[in-house]
Amino acid sequence: MKTFGEVRALDGVDLDVPEGTVLGMLGPNGAGKTTAVRVLTTLLRPDRGTARVAGIDVLAHPDAVRRSIGLSGQFAAVDEYLTGRENLVMVGQLYQMSGRDAKRRAAELLERFNLADAADRTAKTYSGGMRRRLDLAAALVVSPPVMFMDEPTTGLDPRNRQALWDVIQELVAGGTTLLLTTQYLEEADRLAHDICVVDHGKVIARGTADQLKARTGGERVEVVVHAPEHLTVADEVLRTFAKGEGTVEPHTRKLTIPVAGGAKLLAEVIRELDTRGVEIDDIGLRRPTLDDVFISLTGHTAETADENDTDGNGSGAAGTGGETSRTAGVK
Repeated sequence: MKTFGEVRALDGVDLDVPEGTVLGMLGPNGAGKTTAVRVLTTLLRPDRGTARVAGIDVLAHPDAVRRSIGLSGQFAAVDEYLTGRENLVMVGQLYQMSGRDAKRRAAELLERFNLADAADRTAKTYSGGMRRRLDLAAALVVSPPVMFMDEPTTGLDPRNRQALWDVIQELVAGGTTLLLTTQYLEEADRLAHDICVVDHGKVIARGTADQLKARTGGERVEVVVHAPEHLTVADEVLRTFAKGEGTVEPHTRKLTIPVAGGAKLLAEVIRELDTRGVEIDDIGLRRPTLDDVFISLTGHTAETADENDTDGNGSGAAGTGGETSRTAGVK
C-alpha cells in the first residue's frame, strides 16, 4: 500500500511475473501504474506490504535489486550537455564496464535505436522522440535480467514504436523479464503474455488478452449503411440476430450488435439487409478489442481518462478503497 496524503495510490496490487515473460499493466492516468513501478525499482518506499524483484527483497536489499534491473521511466532522463554516445558510455561506466566495452555497447545501441547519425551531437539538440529512444537505450546498456518500461513508446512515431517493439521481443526471447506499463492497448495486445488492468490503485482484472476480451462478450456485427434513412430498417433487421442490446450511431450511420454464429451468421445478415433494400457501405464481424475491455472494466477509454498525478514526481496515483496490502513479485 502507498498513500500520498489522503490519496491511496496503491491499495492491494498483487503481481507475479514469470521469468522471461511480459506483464502489460494497463490503466488510465492516475491509476497507480507508475507508483507501482517506482516501488518495485526502489525509488519509492511502500507504506505497507512486500515486494521481490529477481527473487530479491526490494526493501531489505535495494542495492542488489538495482544491480538486477533496467528502468525506462515516463520521461527521458539524459544529460543534455553530453552527446548521445557519451550518455551511453557514461551509463556503462557507472555499471563498472571497461571503457572499451562501454563504447562498444554504446555503438550497438545507437545503431539499434536509429541514433547512429546523431551519436556525436549533444542531447539538447535531439527531438523529443530521439531523447526518448536514447533513454531507452541507456536502460539496456547492461542487458539486465529484469526490465521496467513505464509507457516507453509515448512520443514515438509509428516507425520507432515498431522498432522498440522489435527490441522488446528480442529481449524477452533472450530471457529478460519485463513489466510494461502502457496506455496503448495495441501495444499490450502485441507484446504482453499476461495483462493486468489497474484502476484506483487496485488490480481489477488480469489474464491473457483473449481471456480479458472474452469477459466483455462475444462477437459483434458492425454495419455502416449508405444513407441515414436506412438506419431504421437496418436496426429492425439486426435486432432479429442480436444476442443483446445493440447501438446505433446516426452521425456515422453505423449499427453494432452482439451476435453468436460467426461468418455464417454474417452471410445471413447480408442477405436479409439486401432483401429489405438496405444499401450498405461496410459490414464486418469483429471480436472485442482491449479498448472494449478497458471501457467495460473502468467505464472510460485509456486515452481519455483524467490525468491525476498526485505523488509530486510525475507518477500516476489515485484511488480510495479497502485496507488490503499485498505482495508484488517480478522474477
